[in-house]
Amino acid sequence: PILYSYFQSSCSWRVRIALALKGISYDLVPVNLLKDGGQQFSAEFKAVNPMQQVPALKIDGIVLSQSLAIIHYLEDTHPNPRLLPQDLKKRAQVRMIADHIVSGIQPLQNLGILKQMGEKKMDWAQNCIASGFQALEQTLQHTAGRYCVGDDVSMADLCLVPQVFNAERFKVDMSLYPTITRINKALLELEAFKVSHPSRQPDTPAELRA
Repeated sequence: PILYSYFQSSCSWRVRIALALKGISYDLVPVNLLKDGGQQFSAEFKAVNPMQQVPALKIDGIVLSQSLAIIHYLEDTHPNPRLLPQDLKKRAQVRMIADHIVSGIQPLQNLGILKQMGEKKMDWAQNCIASGFQALEQTLQHTAGRYCVGDDVSMADLCLVPQVFNAERFKVDMSLYPTITRINKALLELEAFKVSHPSRQPDTPAELRA
């Protein structure tokens, strides 16, 4: 497999965690979202992913984009360890939390939107994340065990950790979200979350390396 990734992309990080958890080795092709006006806009990368976004994964003779579609494929083809619970209610909760982050928070504060916000970008990002985290904190108080849904790592956790990383980058006050903070801390102790961390990627700038 070949993963097209950017070290600081939360969407790419979700997929890197899934690949690490499932023990799938891959080659990484860095796509710098800031350099050369954004390497994702090159004709070469557009041929890989017409949406001109990372991640994209070449695997089993196909190219997949969209982080959750990639993770679902990895779940279907490499079912261990499971990232979706067998219990249907818990499975629905995992998907709900993942969608809450992937659709309801992250796109509102991604690079393309922030460029359009200009000087207001920090306030905008903080407000979008805080609004989403207020709801997420409330949800997790009902679903969480050690992790987002019960005591097993799930797709929801793969979405949570990169979003908390974004929140910290945008200086969101995380003391308001104790459940999110507790789960995030527990997940960052796991090896798959460590090796996939933005501070430990081949394309991480020297000053940001762990």
